[in-house]
Amino acid sequence: MDVGFIGLGRMGRGMVASLLRDGHKVRVWNRSAGAAEGLDGATVVESAAEAFRGEAAITMLADDAALRSVIVEGGLLDGAERPGLHLSMSTISVAASRDLAAIHARAGVPYIAAPVFGRPNVAEAGELNIVCAGPDEAVARAAPLLDAMGAKTWPFGPEAPRANAVKLAGNFMLISAIEAMGEACAFAEGHGVPGADLLDLLTNTLFASPVYKGYGASIAANRYEPPGFNLKLGAKDVRLALQAAEAVGVPMPFASVLRDGLIEAMAHGDADKDLAALAKVSARRSGRG
Repeated sequence: MDVGFIGLGRMGRGMVASLLRDGHKVRVWNRSAGAAEGLDGATVVESAAEAFRGEAAITMLADDAALRSVIVEGGLLDGAERPGLHLSMSTISVAASRDLAAIHARAGVPYIAAPVFGRPNVAEAGELNIVCAGPDEAVARAAPLLDAMGAKTWPFGPEAPRANAVKLAGNFMLISAIEAMGEACAFAEGHGVPGADLLDLLTNTLFASPVYKGYGASIAANRYEPPGFNLKLGAKDVRLALQAAEAVGVPMPFASVLRDGLIEAMAHGDADKDLAALAKVSARRSGRG
């Protein structure tokens, strides 16, 4: 397919590599042009408008503000040439997704929310799990792109915001797991048990899953750089989950605990470290950090 891709962070670069490997024609744009270096086969264009056309456009931007700035404030939906569909793969708020779906509907451009689960190496391997919601016909047309970037696409119906709610729920659970490991390690170390030994046991038995094993290994080794998913983005996602929960009257008391822990971590200079650095908060509170 003829695809435009906007947003070449570590995740976006891996996703573009997967599309190219699958034989798609990809035009790329990023605010900092140097981000496209090394993406052999991709066509670098001079503006977001040049990317936002063709059979499909894909965006992988940092947050609500970045997506609105490029797509809405940048006037891309007002252009003479617009894409056959827009795959929005960023982790954004439920409210922003609802607004964007309405704006796209008025412009006559099918909008699909398709946030992803997976780190940059998973993106580069084309093994992401993709949460997808949008008009059935548009999702069917996007299938070759989703298949190129992901191991599996998980459909959640025609209403785009559902996919964003699922993504935020998943990230809430992921960050909860890191908090639990951090507290458990601090507790065990208070009784003379090395945290690394505790995590070696638990992530190979009771909690032998990718999140526990991957983040547990980082916590055990005190390895927080380079970040696969940085802590300030995790804080953004918890904030978005709390906002979306309040909008539908759902209490999330533990999300509030996570928010405060993440704020504390950022206050101690860990904003750009890997999300696993949240575990340092429990160690510091116990006098062992």
